[in-house]
Amino acid sequence: MSGDSERTVAPGVVPAPCASKVELRLSCRHLLDRDPLTKSDPSVVLLQQAQGQWLQVDRTEVVKSSLHPVFSKVFTMDYYFEEVQKLRFEVYDTHGPSGLSCQDDDFLGGMECTLGQIVAQKKMTRPLLLRFGRNAGKSTITVIAEDISGNNGYVELSFQARKLDDKDLFSKSDPFLELYRVNDDGSEQLVYRTEVVKNNLNPVWEPFKVSLNSLCSCEETRPLKCLVWDYDSRGKHDFIGDFTTTFAEMQKAFEEEQAQWDCVNAKYKQKKRNYKNSGVVILADLKLHRVHSFLDYIMGGCQIHCTVAIDFTASNGDPRNSCSLHHINPYQPNEYLRALVAVGEVCQDYDSDKRFSALGFGARIPPKYEVSHDFAINFNPEDDECEGIQGVVEAYQNCLPRVQLYGPTNVAPIISKVARMAAAEERTGEASQYYILLILTDGVVTDMSDTREAIVRASHLPMSVIIVGVGNADFTDMQILDGDDGILRSPRGEPALRDIVQFVPFRELKNASPAALAKCVLAEVPKQVVEYYSHKDLPPRSLGGQTGEAGPSSAP
Repeated sequence: MSGDSERTVAPGVVPAPCASKVELRLSCRHLLDRDPLTKSDPSVVLLQQAQGQWLQVDRTEVVKSSLHPVFSKVFTMDYYFEEVQKLRFEVYDTHGPSGLSCQDDDFLGGMECTLGQIVAQKKMTRPLLLRFGRNAGKSTITVIAEDISGNNGYVELSFQARKLDDKDLFSKSDPFLELYRVNDDGSEQLVYRTEVVKNNLNPVWEPFKVSLNSLCSCEETRPLKCLVWDYDSRGKHDFIGDFTTTFAEMQKAFEEEQAQWDCVNAKYKQKKRNYKNSGVVILADLKLHRVHSFLDYIMGGCQIHCTVAIDFTASNGDPRNSCSLHHINPYQPNEYLRALVAVGEVCQDYDSDKRFSALGFGARIPPKYEVSHDFAINFNPEDDECEGIQGVVEAYQNCLPRVQLYGPTNVAPIISKVARMAAAEERTGEASQYYILLILTDGVVTDMSDTREAIVRASHLPMSVIIVGVGNADFTDMQILDGDDGILRSPRGEPALRDIVQFVPFRELKNASPAALAKCVLAEVPKQVVEYYSHKDLPPRSLGGQTGEAGPSSAP
């Protein structure tokens, strides 16, 4: 392994939401000492392989002057059971400012493995290797994995202290605080390390956030240990004192406005008869935040209402011709039907009445054969819903001979129509109904400006838009609607509040199974649902039980 390999910072790609969340904690032992006068100042770079290239994911803080560092920084990864996720950990003696990498960093060794290996072992220790596979002395790296998928909250804590012991001869102490979780086997796991407050015996440390799983393994009575140190640039920090508490005790004391603990140095307590403490640590703020998952909302009674919009423009070809994208072959469903059924069969499991709104656009419709961009394909403008996905299929097949394929390809009217329903839902102030609009089209939309405007407005509402490109057209311009490559903006420059559009060219998945197609098309929906309700600060309606019949009977 080479330490001088070019490291590329990974772009801000949003991971698929169905993965499990895993936290990785790192420590090293017996690192090589590359500094002539002091010990190494190590940090670890995490890289992940994507398409044969190593991309930098994140970097730990720098632990000054230490050959046995325990890093406070926690890496949060998405774990997919079905994928081989290759990781690389590179340890450097860091010389850059504030832990930033620079050309002068000394490579202390690296280790490659898969995330699956770490998860399977939970705690994995491997030797660090230099270039050409040589051992870096006795250097090792330990990676501890914790599954936080079931965690539904995090806590924000803020500590300060008063009258700490002065450990410095010519100035005041430079205190920092470490918070440890005591594990079942009695070992202590570093949860968080604060910044150093220079020359101050009454420090106020910056607030920090930590998941409940990290803090106490979601067990509020698990012992927690706080240690206060006087920072030393050579790594020989002076111990000021410590205390033990629990998260349950923290909450109770904070509510009663008595959240302070004596910071005790056991050696001083034994030696000094009148010794009371080495200062007092105060919990200045405690905020508990609940983070709800997609399944929390679904199991709380949130319904997913699906609207299907089908392109009936002339570019699809005459349905009577076997080359038409709308050709009905009883033995081989066309691309519209395949995409419709694959996505619809998943969505209908989350809607208690199993009814789909089914619309068409770009056709001349009876009786006057005027062009319409949002007509009910069952020709009932008062009730455009069909019974289940099979009802949509039948309405589509009955509609084809009755309309004239025309144009242009305008989708803004249908987005606005669904947005009006979503706006009415938003006014209820409950997480009760979320809307998915599935648009099936054979070409780039004609009204791109109006479509961008409609999507930006819809990004404030409980809805997502999925566009499936059918056929072999050049869909390059459609990628602008999918916010993965940057924030979508309206023609007036207003940014979308959330990325609510997923664009998928069907030709890339035409040989895939219906399950694989549905997984790809619906990959971003759970994240979008959670993002919307979290932004609105709306909890699930009922976490105790379902309010309707809908449920994840066939999770995507």
